[in-house]
Amino acid sequence: MSESKFNPRTVILLLIIILVSLIRIAAPFSDNFKDIANFSVIGAVALFGGAYFNNNIKAFGFPLLILLLSDIFIAKTSGYGFFYGGWYWTYIAFILMVFVGKVMLKKVDLENFVLANVVIILMHWMVSDISAMYIPGLYEPTLAGYLACLVAAVPFELNFVYGSLIYGVLMFGSFEMLKARYPLFSLSGKVVS
Repeated sequence: MSESKFNPRTVILLLIIILVSLIRIAAPFSDNFKDIANFSVIGAVALFGGAYFNNNIKAFGFPLLILLLSDIFIAKTSGYGFFYGGWYWTYIAFILMVFVGKVMLKKVDLENFVLANVVIILMHWMVSDISAMYIPGLYEPTLAGYLACLVAAVPFELNFVYGSLIYGVLMFGSFEMLKARYPLFSLSGKVVS
């Protein structure tokens, strides 16, 4: 009979994701929501999940579940629709961002963190903006329409840059400090002397 072992690392990782994600669901209640749109935790959550959950189900599942639940909450409370045309492109971008975290952040350090952020920012910009082609009357579903959408998205993407970096520093920094103080949170779970 195999014994199930409590893993405090998973609980701490999930708590960090949930706590930071609470900021995302509070954003639509801000008076200046349109100004801070895309100043979001989703990029940081995707990288964080990819970097720290060694199990693929947890790495992709927990961040995707948080994104889905927060999207539903935002849609229900703010009046912004959830199932808009092409919404799934945002989720495809998110899955790709988690994958970037798994591949580029096998070793978490400043250089890898910055490079991974550059990749996910470009990925988010180019993939999630495909969804605008599915919203009738917004952009022509042509290459010219897509390029116009990318140009129009720059201010929102800058907010995504700031959000990904600031929340990423907060999340990664918090967990790395916890790992340094409590070695049982490292993957090996062994105390390093």
